[in-house]
Amino acid sequence: MLDCRIHKVRHAYDVAVEIVAGAERLALFGPSGSGKSTVLSCLAGLETPDDGHIHYDGQTWFPPPLALHQRSIGYLSQHEALFPHLSVAENVQFSLDAAARSDERSWINEIRERLELGALWHTRPDHLSGGQARRVALARTLCRRPRLVLLDEPFAGLDRPLVRELAAILKDWQERLRFTLLAVDHDPLVLEGLCPRVIALEQGRVVQRGDWAELARAPATPTLRELLDMRP
Repeated sequence: MLDCRIHKVRHAYDVAVEIVAGAERLALFGPSGSGKSTVLSCLAGLETPDDGHIHYDGQTWFPPPLALHQRSIGYLSQHEALFPHLSVAENVQFSLDAAARSDERSWINEIRERLELGALWHTRPDHLSGGQARRVALARTLCRRPRLVLLDEPFAGLDRPLVRELAAILKDWQERLRFTLLAVDHDPLVLEGLCPRVIALEQGRVVQRGDWAELARAPATPTLRELLDMRP
């Protein structure tokens, strides 16, 4: 189970999130500046809460802060941050040592084929399209089979067909591998297609929890109503 409360004094954020480990895809939804990305950054170890706690699957991540390499996390943001001097294969397997690469050979092959990276396997990132680079970043995120996958606007700038394709692949792997998935995006349609449950944030506080039908039927605040009304 993921149990976290993230308090950041500077932004007056105080967000509590609970997820059943390995059984859930959950969206964080709300206006810009509501604390969504801060929650992900604290879970990933890129930021440290000023107060609160983070527990995942029987392990304490905060306090004290647990080193990033000790957290079983895959983190994918809208910036691929691929290493330009490494091939696609080297980027995907960057976090694995030689022994792990051998042990995970079958899984790496599945990732490569499912994400259509076979023809690009020895290509450098500067020869990739935006969609191809996003596939490589997703492959690298999942290569270690993390127990918790964090998505921070991972499909920004991609066309709808590719977003639907990558979301379908993610859902299939999540259901089969049973990792926990927590996603943030500015587009509610992307989140609805990926996560059945949602936590809505405003000004660093949780204002509503439930499924998308509940949010659409009775948004807790005018801001939520406005954001949901922007959907096509």
